[in-house]
This record gives sequence, C-alpha cells and structure tokens, in this order.
Amino acid sequence: MIVFLIDADNLSSAAWIEEACTSLESSEGSLSVRRAYGSAENLKGLSQTMLAWAIRPFVNLSLTKNTTDVALAVDAMELACQSPKPTVIAIGSGDADFVPLVVRLRERGIRMICVSERTKMASEAVHAYDSVLFVGKEMVKGRAKEEVPVAVRKTPAKKSVAKKAPSTSVAEPATTKVASKKAQPAAKSGAKTEVTWEEILRAAPVLEAGQTQPLGDIVKQLHGAKLIGKNAASTKLFKKFPDHFELTPAKQPNQVRYLASKAQ
Repeated sequence: MIVFLIDADNLSSAAWIEEACTSLESSEGSLSVRRAYGSAENLKGLSQTMLAWAIRPFVNLSLTKNTTDVALAVDAMELACQSPKPTVIAIGSGDADFVPLVVRLRERGIRMICVSERTKMASEAVHAYDSVLFVGKEMVKGRAKEEVPVAVRKTPAKKSVAKKAPSTSVAEPATTKVASKKAQPAAKSGAKTEVTWEEILRAAPVLEAGQTQPLGDIVKQLHGAKLIGKNAASTKLFKKFPDHFELTPAKQPNQVRYLASKAQ
C-alpha cells in the first residue's frame, strides 16, 4: 500500500501536487491513500486538483501554526499501525518538523519519501528520508523559468605548429675546395712528382760524361723535360741521389757532376 499525505500549508500549489501525484504513480505505483491537510483557504485553492486526483481534504482549525503538522502526523502513525501496513509513505512537505515522525515510521520498515518544492526543503530533513522528490519550477514574473543547461565553453584547440626539422645538409667545408686546388700543382706546371736519376740523365745527357756542369744549364734542361717546376729547388732533386750526383760548392752549389763510377 502506498500513501501520500500532503501538507497543503507547505505544498500549496495545485501544479506541484499534480506533478507529485504523476511522479509517484510512475515510480512507485498506484496511490492507495491520498490526503491533503490544511486550512480552509488553502484547501479551497486546491479543490480542482483534489477532485481530479480523488484526494480527501482534511480541514484543520487554525489554532496554532503546527495544527496541520500534528493532524498529518497522527494519521500517519494510525495508518502505520493498520493491517496491511503501508510499504511507502510520501509526505508532501519539506518541513523539518516531520523528521521525528519520518524516523519512527522508517524504523517500522516503511520506506519514506519527501515531496517538496526545492526552495522549501529543509536541509536538515533531507537525510531523514529514503528519497526526496523535488517538484515545481521557479516562477519569474508570472512565467515558469526553464532550466537552461549550462553551456560548456569549448576551448579552441591550439594549432600545433610543426617544428621544422633541423637541416641535415652539411655545408661542404671550404678546405675541400682548397685541397682540390692544391692537389694539382704539378699538373699545371707540367713537372713530375717522382723523378728517377735515370730520367735526369736522359733530360741532360751531357752529365753522362762525368764532368762538372753549370747547375743553371742543367736546370734549364730539366725544366724543358718537365722534370721540375719553375719555382722548384733543383738542389733538392740532386740531393735525393747522393750516389749519382755531386753538388759543388757544398754551401751554395752552382755546379753538378754525375758520379759515373759510383752509379756503376
């Protein structure tokens, strides 16, 4: 059995009560007991809703402000002691004065539900119930204020700037070009890099007589045969073959002689 007891002095809007009845029947099932407690004035304003939902009105004498609360609590305890016992009791009020009643009925194994407009719900009463059903919308200048979902502000994605990969090309060192130029000095002058003593004799056959010859004359013949460059030191060439040629004088030689006897 499901019971819905309404404190019409607290849950006083016909729209809220109609919404509550619809929600409870969709979630819990048919409402077996439907009662509304309040002053004559409040109940009169709910007459159409009570008629539509077959809600029994219980008018209370306006002696003190808690008259309605006491009347509702007495009936709730009486219903809890009857057989069959209610499985669910929903109280249409967010008033904290009902907390002792709610705790006592919950101890008897009855599931307790609170139905209240959000702004009228006492914070200290929330945890006393098994569940709380909020009804109604805030009224702004006579029109219902629709709940507008909070817009999620999307943060624009940062454009990823692709980092340029460091250039892998390595500049050709200048020394390479210089080296390539230096690699061919003899080719331009026409001189051979390696000269044998036999080639010297073929270029200057006068030496074969074994007589002293002017160094300058022999050098000219070697230049003509392209055995030495124009700026090359001729003395170094003859000193490579000490067993075949003799330079005189020793300090500043200006003559050269072929040593035929040593060569043989």
